[in-house]
Amino acid sequence: MKPTLEAQVQRLTDIEDIKILKLHYARFCDDNYHPDGISSCFTEDGIWDGGAMGYAEGRTAIHEYFTNSPSIVAFATHYTTNPIIEVSGDSADGTWYLWQPMVMVEGEQAMWLGAHYEEQYVRQNDVWLIHRLKLHIKQFAPYETGFGKTRIADINI
Repeated sequence: MKPTLEAQVQRLTDIEDIKILKLHYARFCDDNYHPDGISSCFTEDGIWDGGAMGYAEGRTAIHEYFTNSPSIVAFATHYTTNPIIEVSGDSADGTWYLWQPMVMVEGEQAMWLGAHYEEQYVRQNDVWLIHRLKLHIKQFAPYETGFGKTRIADINI
């Protein structure tokens, strides 16, 4: 049975709200890893799992993690693209591609980061929040050599 027009509009509205949430997250990251902003995108028991980049569980731990990030990453621009978002009531799953030029503090090393996000969202009090974010790194390479010669660089993060 085909969903009602109201249900279709709600689904599209939910998807757009989640896209806006992701945009806020990316902008907070690009604003010198603004810990108040980033942590506000997560549920109280949210998980940020960056794989080799680190792990934080709970909004307070996420805030603490990102408080330290500017001492490691001097500059980053998060390009999040190609979302696929599946909504089911007050929860949703999403995937995104990430293309991120960045500069590490140590040695002012310019890097390319390519990855994809796997995320779970929940709606709480009519607001979508990230419940779990998992970063799957595909490439992390110095600007000079690029990912053709160095797919995953050995850098202490």
